[in-house]
Amino acid sequence: MTDKALLPHKDDFAHVRDWVFDLDNTLYPHHINLFAQIDRNMTAYVAQLLQMEPAEAKVLQKKYYHDHGTTLAGLMQHHGVDPNDFLEKAHAIDYSALLPDETLGAAIKALPGRKFIFTNGTVAHAEAAARALGILDHFDDIFDIVAAGYQPKPAGSTYDKFTSLNRIDTRHAAMFEDLPRNLAVPKTLGMKTVLLVPRNLGDVVLESWELADNTDPANIDYVTDDLAGFLGRLIDLSA
Repeated sequence: MTDKALLPHKDDFAHVRDWVFDLDNTLYPHHINLFAQIDRNMTAYVAQLLQMEPAEAKVLQKKYYHDHGTTLAGLMQHHGVDPNDFLEKAHAIDYSALLPDETLGAAIKALPGRKFIFTNGTVAHAEAAARALGILDHFDDIFDIVAAGYQPKPAGSTYDKFTSLNRIDTRHAAMFEDLPRNLAVPKTLGMKTVLLVPRNLGDVVLESWELADNTDPANIDYVTDDLAGFLGRLIDLSA
């Protein structure tokens, strides 16, 4: 675990006018485990596509996820899958575990400037999740894996597409993410970076490459396990 500050300095975000949020395990907490449903769907897709046993398919799925940034990127490169078919089946999930978060919604709404969702998932998935959280209307746009040309974060070209399309001055932007590796490029672009970690981190099983210890600490400005509380402090910069 990193030793970065858990609470923002009162002036550290005063210059930010574009607020960029990852979706899964960022806008909703890790313990909701919504991604577990997607993960099971992706494993099932790989198993059916390649006629593998589920355990074998899961190993290959995770290898592609690790090596290419998403399972989809690996499947496209090595097996020529139809991305639209994969994405539709992967995101056929139940969103009922997500409940409206009025505190988070109020904090996002009150932030000065524009707000974006930047996800390796789809617009449809992001809309469904944000709608369930009651925060969808507070965002100006959603940039997804399709808009990225199926090149996932942390590819530098994908951040370039996102910032160019939305005319973002990265010196006046902040990025919120749950994967440390996805904060490296934003940091080099001059963005403030915030890593979201699970509450009770010691009780949560993570992939080794998900842990903050596996990235350069200089890429992470802040760490928090409470997004709503973190943003709440930024609304009143005198706090």
